[in-house]
Amino acid sequence: MPLAFGGFIALAAAMGIGRFVYTPILPAMAAGIPLPPTEAGLIASANFLGYLTGALTASAGLFARHPRWWFLTGMAISALTSGAMGLTPAFGVLAALRFVSGLASAFVLVFASTVVLERLQAAGRPGLSALHFGGVGAGIAFSAMLIASLEAGSASWPQLWFASALATLVFLAVALVLVPAEPAADRPAMDGPAAQTHPDTAQKPPAAQATPPLWTAPLVRLVLAYGLFGFGYVITATFVSVIAAEDPAMAPVQHLVWLVVGLAAAPSIYLWNAVSSRLGSASAFALACLAEAAGVTLTVAGFGPFWLMFGAALLGGTFMGITALGLTQARSLSPAHASRLLALMTASFGLGQMIGPFVAGTLREATGSYAAASLIAAAARVVASALVFRSDQAWANSQ
Repeated sequence: MPLAFGGFIALAAAMGIGRFVYTPILPAMAAGIPLPPTEAGLIASANFLGYLTGALTASAGLFARHPRWWFLTGMAISALTSGAMGLTPAFGVLAALRFVSGLASAFVLVFASTVVLERLQAAGRPGLSALHFGGVGAGIAFSAMLIASLEAGSASWPQLWFASALATLVFLAVALVLVPAEPAADRPAMDGPAAQTHPDTAQKPPAAQATPPLWTAPLVRLVLAYGLFGFGYVITATFVSVIAAEDPAMAPVQHLVWLVVGLAAAPSIYLWNAVSSRLGSASAFALACLAEAAGVTLTVAGFGPFWLMFGAALLGGTFMGITALGLTQARSLSPAHASRLLALMTASFGLGQMIGPFVAGTLREATGSYAAASLIAAAARVVASALVFRSDQAWANSQ
């Protein structure tokens, strides 16, 4: 349990704070700098470009020999970049800092998960992995409460970033204790004997077998759907606090919106694992995309604070589940290419994430609201749902 909680703390710091605290701080930055919507979107896109770069770099194996050291280093860099965000209003510097922050958060996610999940498996406690991943939602909720409490005391936007950095450093100290050094467990999965039991290479018959093709029609649809999900979710995940702040009727719940996203995200892996066990990963993915599309629509429908909060809950309760379900479905479609699929799915998701904030910021300046961008995001989820559901049916019919 302490090990899983250490992973929980690491993801809460690097993902919940380092990657996502930009959302609740953005309204204060927009008013205090001031920061135009297009620049706000580009700064967010820089973070997601950094995340994509970090995820692909980490998955290449160049840094795999010391995963504990790398995830702790990533947490330290996340704290430093958050603190530096409060030192200048210069657009170029802010974008560069968010790029580095995104890269650091990806390193923490990849390498903290490597250490924690391998040790949990070795200890016979793989079920605690859900606690590890629950740190993302808990970190989002923590960041919402932190920013809300500081703004209640009239903190400036630089002070919000300084406080986020300090909180990350505290979390780093906790993770350092809860995830102790265990050199034998920190060896990369493909190093030495472990390579003989990797799921992609284990128990192959001696006779040569033809490797199934990577690009099948169901898999192409899944990769496209995953990119559409990345594009769609990130628009609301980046701007939902600004959406609330810009509407006088919603402003009273501005800080609660992001808190609801985090609280709903924390247990979502459990929920969608249960749905997947009954319906299958593809059908669960499709259902979650539709639920998230409904949530995104509710955030800009103008029905009142309750429906805005309900939409935020649907967003928080689905985005982590969709992320995991997409990767699970990819592996089931082509287990012989599992490692390549991780990179392909990550690239598709990352490309969608980079495009989304820029599109949203541009449409906000053109139309005066985030409604058009949010509805496009919801439509992207519906298309993603249809693509994956169709791919599931096509795969089933081919068997």
